[in-house]
Amino acid sequence: MTSAAATSRQRRRGPELEAALLDAAWDELLEAGFAKLTMESVASRAGTGIAVLYRRWANKNQLVLAALEHYRNTHPVDLPDTGTLRGDLLAALTGMGEARAAFSAIAAATAFSGLLADTGLTPAQVRERILGDQPLSRVRVIYQRAHDRGEIDLRRIPPAVLAMPFDLVRHDLLMDLKPLKPARVTSIVDEIFLPLVHSYHDGPGPAGTVPPAPA
Repeated sequence: MTSAAATSRQRRRGPELEAALLDAAWDELLEAGFAKLTMESVASRAGTGIAVLYRRWANKNQLVLAALEHYRNTHPVDLPDTGTLRGDLLAALTGMGEARAAFSAIAAATAFSGLLADTGLTPAQVRERILGDQPLSRVRVIYQRAHDRGEIDLRRIPPAVLAMPFDLVRHDLLMDLKPLKPARVTSIVDEIFLPLVHSYHDGPGPAGTVPPAPA
């Protein structure tokens, strides 16, 4: 290691240092897998001492969960603006499938390589920790634009319905570990989601209220 590189690493502090550690853990997870990943191997890859890791995470399970969350949060899925709700959803769900397929494969391999047994978390808890609700809170803008155009009435649609197409994509990604086929995405939007949403357009609902972002 050059003196300049050593000095640069020594100067890392706070969020910058934590991001570097989590990036190193993600890279180690990709190359070695969960079973072979150790706190020592991550510290070595990050160019720091193992004590630095233990000050933040008690064990490798916590570190790996944090690394998965960090990667997900720092690689958000792009939100399209096609001018229609249908177009936005087709593009968003397709993009989500393509962007999250490799991540889902790594996450699933990690969970079944020992993370579930080691942490004592249920599959649902691990799923929520790894996948989170960040994509769902971000897509609120898609629904708000559709509401403003008069395509849907957000005052009448339950949050669970708004979350459904993204939940279906997350489910398929975890089951198949590959991007969804175009026909599957079209089916989710045209055969399941849009008919259900349109059934709320003129139906009874609380007046003057807009439900919170789907969670």
